[in-house]
Amino acid sequence: MKIIFTAKGENWNSPMDARFGRMEMLVIYDEENDTLEMVSNEGIEEMEHGAGLQTAKKVMELKPDVIITGNGAGQKALDLLKRTTVKMYIGAGDMTLEEAYSAYKNSQLKTQF
Repeated sequence: MKIIFTAKGENWNSPMDARFGRMEMLVIYDEENDTLEMVSNEGIEEMEHGAGLQTAKKVMELKPDVIITGNGAGQKALDLLKRTTVKMYIGAGDMTLEEAYSAYKNSQLKTQF
């Protein structure tokens, strides 16, 4: 399973980024291979409009099974993501990546869709 975290760093001790559209980076955890990979979301901060939609497109290219974030995605991004089989979990904005993963595994996060 491939899990994408909205993050402010690139390791398990990094804080989550509560934002979806304007997150600093995506951290991808491949459970099968037990690997972490970082993908920058650089340039998104300068966008006046459409950051969520552009981030959703980037996420879709990575083909995750799960997205874990803080506050969730906006409506336009949700409309795009709902066309896939990905599941989005919210409520991890004040956690580290490791804490968010543990909360997900223990069914302690809410689903946005």
